[in-house]
Amino acid sequence: MGRPKFDPLRDLISGAIMAATSVPQLVAYAETVGYAGWRGLATAGPPLLMWGLVTGSPFMNAGVTAITALMSKSDLDGESYLREHGEEAYVELVAAYSMYCGIASVVLAVLGFAKLAGLVPKPVRTGFKWGCAVSVLTSALPNGLYDTGASQIKSLVASNGTWNTMIAWIKINVPQATGAISVMGIFYSLLHPWEWAVVPAIVFVVGTWFIMNGQNLLPKFLPPGTEVILVTALTTWYSMNFDYSGGVVGEIPTLDAEAGILIPGTNGWRFPVEIMDYRKVLNAPLAESIGGWHILAVTSTLFAAVNFLSIMGIASGFESENGISWSPDRELVAQGLSCGVAALVGSAPVSGSLSRSLVSRMTGTTSQLACILTAFIWILAMPYMSIMSSTPKAALSAVIVSAVVKGVCLPKDLMKLQGINFLVGWGTGIVTALLSPTLGFGIGLIFYVLSMPFQPKQTKSTKQD
Repeated sequence: MGRPKFDPLRDLISGAIMAATSVPQLVAYAETVGYAGWRGLATAGPPLLMWGLVTGSPFMNAGVTAITALMSKSDLDGESYLREHGEEAYVELVAAYSMYCGIASVVLAVLGFAKLAGLVPKPVRTGFKWGCAVSVLTSALPNGLYDTGASQIKSLVASNGTWNTMIAWIKINVPQATGAISVMGIFYSLLHPWEWAVVPAIVFVVGTWFIMNGQNLLPKFLPPGTEVILVTALTTWYSMNFDYSGGVVGEIPTLDAEAGILIPGTNGWRFPVEIMDYRKVLNAPLAESIGGWHILAVTSTLFAAVNFLSIMGIASGFESENGISWSPDRELVAQGLSCGVAALVGSAPVSGSLSRSLVSRMTGTTSQLACILTAFIWILAMPYMSIMSSTPKAALSAVIVSAVVKGVCLPKDLMKLQGINFLVGWGTGIVTALLSPTLGFGIGLIFYVLSMPFQPKQTKSTKQD
């Protein structure tokens, strides 16, 4: 119990393990945001470096997570924007969104929101988490089942009269229900397995199974995440040596010799981080594309608030299990500054990562130095990451799906809710999955307010919950 005694050697070992085991996640979540997977590798280091310098938690790790990736793509209507303007313009839009989410986080901290975040009702938090997990699942499955992913599902659905009619009706009558279209596409896929691409589907199914069961199959002395590295390495080797039909990460561009941050007194040596042109970020048509400045203010504030709930849950867990106290204001500022750095390098907004934080604790982290070292390893190793060019997207989908599929199919926390809270939780989850995370969270709060006259009398224990 309590904060561990500082040990730089243990932090170095833990930081190295974290750097290695998280690489597949970085690529996979970049794909979820909607831009090329290599950008996840290129942009992960600097935000984590800032996080390590500001956070007060020795264990907590941060970065683009499944939820921040999904919310970014949903809030920005990533698919449409990419199709109309191309990837470079979309990266500028994402960077601008990170900047405003960072500003919103710091403003919320100044206004004292961090102390109020714990008042979000449990059924809303539980339903929102499940709805986001459903959305993450629907975004990851296409690359696991088809050669060309979501685009192939769209063409197959378009060629089926009945399914195409249903989706056209949703687009016309409920244009906000972007999640419903994705869910419909997955239902179509599951009902038409003979249309799957055989090799990617095998890679995906076997990879998901092994990642979910690998800890029971591998020697106990291996660190958590070894199963992820093995799946990624073996499928990459297969893709490089055989005629793999599915999608792959693709070419990872090398950093321009004149790019990066010049380090004084090193005879021209540059820190290999490419900083975006701030003018392009500031001039990105974010407000126009999202519906106006007032919508941007509400959306970015909701984004910052919702993702702080992840940090709150992680930090509260470490406080109860390890006796490590934490400052809500400090962690919310850490989220804001890290999102600001994410904007500088073209990353989606970042927040606390539960899976990486747990691995950090398990591998013996003693201080924030561990995640700072992880950040430096990612930055310095980027020139050598071209080995992942042939990594199958089906394997990366397996990494994502293995993290959420059990919670989607067996939502234990939702099933524990009783009475009116059962309806609020499930209503929040379904709306989140069918519309978008931001709308789902807001509507979930409305559901709870409407249910207040029917809420059971609070006992001391329920007040604590």
